[in-house]
Amino acid sequence: MPLLFTLDRHNGVPAYRQLIDQIQVGIASGLLEAGEELPSTRALSRELATNPMTVSKAYNQLEHDGLLERRPGRPLVVARTPATTDAAEGDAAAEAEFKKAARTLAELARTLGFSPTRAKRLLGETLSDLDTP
Repeated sequence: MPLLFTLDRHNGVPAYRQLIDQIQVGIASGLLEAGEELPSTRALSRELATNPMTVSKAYNQLEHDGLLERRPGRPLVVARTPATTDAAEGDAAAEAEFKKAARTLAELARTLGFSPTRAKRLLGETLSDLDTP
């Protein structure tokens, strides 16, 4: 699946933060799966017409947060997640990370004109799809 990241240079949100948010939403929604390779820093910076340090800053933050894994001499990948669904239960950091990604998703839903009911339904369907083999 080709990745599609975009930067809005007029919304006041730093480019690295937009990239972090999009990757977090991709992981939370299942569009980016554990083990999936991400574009190199150079390739993504070329695609987004931005400074490679912008992409590097986003990747480093996501790696620090445990969402990406760096493998020497190999592409950066989405980190493996625990097999159990309750692994993050009571984990305040995991909950905060999810809320941040959910906020980005909610803002996207609002921008696209979805009602809260429709957005919840679509998220529920997406979560259910993840459970279907």
